[in-house]
Amino acid sequence: MLFLTSYNGQILGPIARLLGAIMNAIYEFLTKQCGITNGSIALSIIIFTIFIYLCMFPLTYRQQKFSVLTRKMQPEMKAIQKKYKGRRDQASVQAMNEETQALYDKYGTNPTGSCVQMAIQMPILFALYRVFYNVPAYLSGVKEVFSPLVSGIMETDSFQDAMTSLHEQANLRNVVVDFSVKDNQALSNYIVDVLYKLPEQGWQWVAEKFPSLSTEISGVQDKLAQINYLGPINISDTPWNMAKTGLSSHAWGLMVCAVLIPLLAYLSQMLNIMLMPTQSGGDDAMAQQMRTMNLMMPLMSVFFTFITPAGLGIYWIIGAVVRIVQQFFLNKHFEKIDLEAIIEANKEKAEKKAEKRGIHRSQIMNAATMNTRSFSEKAKVGTGDSEALNKAAALRDQAKPGTLAAKANMVKRFNENAKD
Repeated sequence: MLFLTSYNGQILGPIARLLGAIMNAIYEFLTKQCGITNGSIALSIIIFTIFIYLCMFPLTYRQQKFSVLTRKMQPEMKAIQKKYKGRRDQASVQAMNEETQALYDKYGTNPTGSCVQMAIQMPILFALYRVFYNVPAYLSGVKEVFSPLVSGIMETDSFQDAMTSLHEQANLRNVVVDFSVKDNQALSNYIVDVLYKLPEQGWQWVAEKFPSLSTEISGVQDKLAQINYLGPINISDTPWNMAKTGLSSHAWGLMVCAVLIPLLAYLSQMLNIMLMPTQSGGDDAMAQQMRTMNLMMPLMSVFFTFITPAGLGIYWIIGAVVRIVQQFFLNKHFEKIDLEAIIEANKEKAEKKAEKRGIHRSQIMNAATMNTRSFSEKAKVGTGDSEALNKAAALRDQAKPGTLAAKANMVKRFNENAKD
């Protein structure tokens, strides 16, 4: 029944419905079991946020462990980069890649380890936008608030024309409705979609179009004021719209609260970043990229929380606060943990990984100690020394399959065939 007005995207749709079901269970518990109505949606969002981040804690712990180990291995990584600086021949590049991979294996990390949590968080964030944008589609208790008014509207003559006019008057371009459908359940859902998105002055327009339903309209307004507001903040409205409304109507308290949401989102993000373990200073590309991300992410949070429903901003702020608390205790934990024991355990795993890739430790070390000068010196054979050239050709022809010389022979034969 609720799927008619919920988001039906192939990827985010199922995620939004799952998150909506969890949030609906929390809302039902607060309102029916605990008897809490005032600010119940905002309180549901707060509890829901804490629940989500507790479920994601194992992933957070793994990411923080990765960050700590990455910071510890930075001196060795810089030593490898310095060792091969300016060397672009094939043997040096291969040796550098092998040493770098061996270093990652030693510390049990990987270059993309920090992206995993973000890859999981982003679909959740986008799906939550759908839930908070149309709360009645996911919270059955909120949808029931509109039932008496919706029944009265549908019993009114030409209500489709009146609702279409109301939709246009409120400029709800992002709310897709079709009042020409014959399905009464679909019509009911569309009416709820429009009513839930109305601005404060929109309810006056409803009263003008349906004057016989003044009692039902007042009842819905009173209930929404209890469940859908956190102080003067409308959970379903954006801070940008609330700021404009506050400015035009001189409601300075509403304007301050609207600006406070993105401001708190920025400050909480900055504090969270300050507490996170970071790599030691450096001018390498990865460090530069991380600094840029740490600068841009809080600014992005300001932008997104301004233009998305306030409920999403509350989720963002509470999520940052939960991460701050987690980060504080994780930092204390990693100060006491024996990193050397972890590294020693990872060395055995690194050996097994290297063997699976067909690389023995001796090969890695030999490649790492090679010098490009040795290749150039071995290549300096006098052009007039035919005996040396013949010996070199004989050794090359007898090369064992799979060796570098055998591969060179294959390339040589390919080039000769291409010329022919």
